[in-house]
Amino acid sequence: MYENNLDFAQLEDQNDDLRKFRERFHIPTRSNGEEHIYMCGNSLGLQPKACKEYLNQELEDWKNYGVEGHFKAKHPWMPYHEFLTEAMAKVVGAKSHEVVVMNTLTVNLHLMMVSFYRPTIKRHKILIEYDAFPSDKYAVSSQLRYHGYDPKDSMIELKARENEHCLRHEDILKTIGEQGDEIALVMIGNTNYYTGQFFNMKSITQKAHEKGCLVGFDCAHGAGNVDLDLHNSGIDFAVWCSYKYLNSGPGSLGGCFVHERHANSNDIPRFEGWWGHNKETRFAMRDGFEPIYGVEAWQLSNPPILSMAAIMSSIDIFAEAGIKNLRKKSVRLTAYLEYLLNEIIDERLEIITPSNPEERGSQLSLKIKTIGKQVYDLIAEKGVIADWREPDVIRVAPTALYNSYEDVYKLAAIIKMELQKIS
Repeated sequence: MYENNLDFAQLEDQNDDLRKFRERFHIPTRSNGEEHIYMCGNSLGLQPKACKEYLNQELEDWKNYGVEGHFKAKHPWMPYHEFLTEAMAKVVGAKSHEVVVMNTLTVNLHLMMVSFYRPTIKRHKILIEYDAFPSDKYAVSSQLRYHGYDPKDSMIELKARENEHCLRHEDILKTIGEQGDEIALVMIGNTNYYTGQFFNMKSITQKAHEKGCLVGFDCAHGAGNVDLDLHNSGIDFAVWCSYKYLNSGPGSLGGCFVHERHANSNDIPRFEGWWGHNKETRFAMRDGFEPIYGVEAWQLSNPPILSMAAIMSSIDIFAEAGIKNLRKKSVRLTAYLEYLLNEIIDERLEIITPSNPEERGSQLSLKIKTIGKQVYDLIAEKGVIADWREPDVIRVAPTALYNSYEDVYKLAAIIKMELQKIS
């Protein structure tokens, strides 16, 4: 199926229908002019070459129209976030009225927990992974404290079995089955940032709903990476950022999903702002809050246009490439990297990401015993941009939009070479 040689990698690239999209991105270069092997799209995606054009359009319209740019700009600013909705909905597998681009990731998570974490004396616990991204755990802990609960008692942390790195699906379901009557909210990162494990959202949601729990997922490492299918998963809400696989630039806006069954639920508590108010009467200024149908009702403020322009420059590429096509390439590209790494005979190297393609995205997490940071520094000197996570993991993410099979081959060859140098 695969071959461990450069000719095979280059032939795969020639046969790749998506290879043209690599040319749409700026690949960082070394001081000698050579391109880096960029494997860090799981942390910050590369800049689309069209991004400057998209930003300049808004700067020109701001210069030429001032406040009238809200109506006269090429892409009028008043409805600007709506220009992103359809394409973003396709990326995450949702209906248009279920998706909005707004705020940043943890802000959106807090807003969602205001609405979907509704503790009672009997049901007040939140279920989360033990090794969830720290910001998620901080947000969950602070919400628990805000409601008067001690996280030590009310936060249930899912831990992998002894001597295992990833959670077993049956263990998640078992925990929900045993403690679900006390769980108000299941809040899991759908693709774990550390291990790269991709969870079966539909199965988890079905079990949680059977026990009366509400369900949300942090899709920061899933959006633009895996086929999320949010609507059909049945989850209550999801949040994600756009600067990783969605390539929108450092610190850019996040996205939010609320299932349509909650679109007209008047009993949901919500923090409100004027941008979530009925668009027809928004500027009447004196009316009581009248929520927009769907997730747009959770908006607070008018959107930052420059950040949204950067998102548009990337999301337009996703619309052209198609998330299902990208996922298909990602599965094969990541499997090729896995094959090459498994060809390296070194007991210090272990891939802790699940080997089943349905349980992972693009990322492979490489645990390198005792010398991990040394190897990371050495491959960086050879032009590899990856990601180091304490205590001993190098995260690499071959991203379907801009990474090639040749990138993957060279990465594995460099890792092998540097491991051999260290006795």
